[in-house]
Amino acid sequence: MNLTVSEEAAKWYEDELDVEGKANLRFYVRYGGVGGLQPGFSLAIKFEDPQAPIAETKVGNITYFVEEDDEWYFDNHSLKVELDEKWNEPDFQYE
Repeated sequence: MNLTVSEEAAKWYEDELDVEGKANLRFYVRYGGVGGLQPGFSLAIKFEDPQAPIAETKVGNITYFVEEDDEWYFDNHSLKVELDEKWNEPDFQYE
């Protein structure tokens, strides 16, 4: 699995989450929501230190990662996070 976060999406996270300095941001699976890869589930975020990441990338001040216990959700897909300019919010793409 690969994880990529565009510069524009990273800037959005830093601004919206008031990140000052280095931080770790986990993409994790939650029950509910819409637009997810697996029916009935969606991605959420939280600040947390990595324990057993299966994918990670650093952009700006934030290290983004996915833990191995959420690997099932991606079903052999990679995650690409870009900024949706129309809605001015992150857009998750599964490749």
